[in-house]
Amino acid sequence: MERFTISLDTELAKEFDALIAERGYSNRSEAVRDLLRAQLEQWRQTHDASPHCVANLSYVYNHHERELAERLMAIQHNHHDLMVSTLHAHLDHENCIESAILRGPTAEVRRFAEALMAERGVRHGKLNLVAVEVGQRHAHGYKPRGHEQSKHHVHLKPAR
Repeated sequence: MERFTISLDTELAKEFDALIAERGYSNRSEAVRDLLRAQLEQWRQTHDASPHCVANLSYVYNHHERELAERLMAIQHNHHDLMVSTLHAHLDHENCIESAILRGPTAEVRRFAEALMAERGVRHGKLNLVAVEVGQRHAHGYKPRGHEQSKHHVHLKPAR
């Protein structure tokens, strides 16, 4: 762990302490670490410094919009390699919210999300990307029932 010291004017320090208290941080150090992580993540994304990501895509749409649900489902199926899971909830008699967990190459995830959010009838779309490092493909030694080999998978570690 490295230490560094920063100087803040009194008013900025008071505002920062108010933010820390409101968000429930136990100390300034943890709050500064979170701020740095957020800024570094933003920098990685603007500089395409992370080739892989995990992401959450959330959007609201009117399910009465002509063939929109079918179009959205087709887009998701055409990108099944990026899709991990979806959560769908009904907001009222017309509107639904959907949240999709995605993973894959950052550029592909971004293009997929932009295409889905651009569909006529989709509103309030938001993509939250987290850069990841792709680990080695390996197995943990268990064999799923009916399989002769151990199940292999890749670990995705969030970038620091």
